[in-house]
Amino acid sequence: MAAASQPLPEGRYGRTADQRADHKLKVIGAVLGAVALGVIGWIGYDYVSGKSVSAQVITFQVVSAKAVDVHLEVRKDSGETGVCTLRALEADGDEVGRKDVRFEQHSGRIDQVIRVQTTSRATAVDLVGCKSA
Repeated sequence: MAAASQPLPEGRYGRTADQRADHKLKVIGAVLGAVALGVIGWIGYDYVSGKSVSAQVITFQVVSAKAVDVHLEVRKDSGETGVCTLRALEADGDEVGRKDVRFEQHSGRIDQVIRVQTTSRATAVDLVGCKSA
């Protein structure tokens, strides 16, 4: 008697090649996803925690064609030194003055009026940014 060709029982002899490839792709995708989430989390944490000095322009007043007074509020860790950069702009957006201001006070919050010298009449003031010094 000839043996009848019967299909092998499913799952008894391991996975097929397609199933093994699918499993590898799932594992690789999970690892890459975890790495991407880790990198995004690290960048976000660094951005939030790295801002130990911040400031806000409260108001400014053009005092002459060659100067502008800027009321700046600075927040920083007590005892830390910070530097903020201000720039004065003309009506067309060209920069007419720039000043780096150093804050060494031991206070965590500082209100200060800063005079920025300009080459012509300023119509706006921009806070470029602040950083630890």
